[in-house]
Amino acid sequence: MLDKVLGTETFDRLFPVILTDNGSEFSNPKEIERRATVPCNRTNVFYCDPSAPYQKGACEVNHELIRRILPKGSSFDDLTQKDIFQMMDHINSYKRKKLNNRSPYEAFSFYYGEDVLKKLGCSPVAAENIILKPKLLKK
Repeated sequence: MLDKVLGTETFDRLFPVILTDNGSEFSNPKEIERRATVPCNRTNVFYCDPSAPYQKGACEVNHELIRRILPKGSSFDDLTQKDIFQMMDHINSYKRKKLNNRSPYEAFSFYYGEDVLKKLGCSPVAAENIILKPKLLKK
């Protein structure tokens, strides 16, 4: 889906490598790496070692922030795509010391442009409106 939404050129620029864990959603690396059209090879998938989250530490910060909103034991079953977009918009708008007090949204926009974020369905959330607690998704 990302290949289609972003287009070949942008996908290739953003995802030359995918570093992931051994989750079932990544169990067929050849399917992820190849596209049906030319050029055929779109990315390379690599796996972290088991029980080694430090190998992709930047993702772990997002996991911690997700758990502020959806604490351990919370079910993800009833989440809609809209809920996920909303949660990630809040998380990606939260400023990080590691990014020179910029948010991931701001950093990504600087390097790749606002148009790519819009294609991905991302929207910024003003700092005063960011909620990183379970009440964010209460209906």
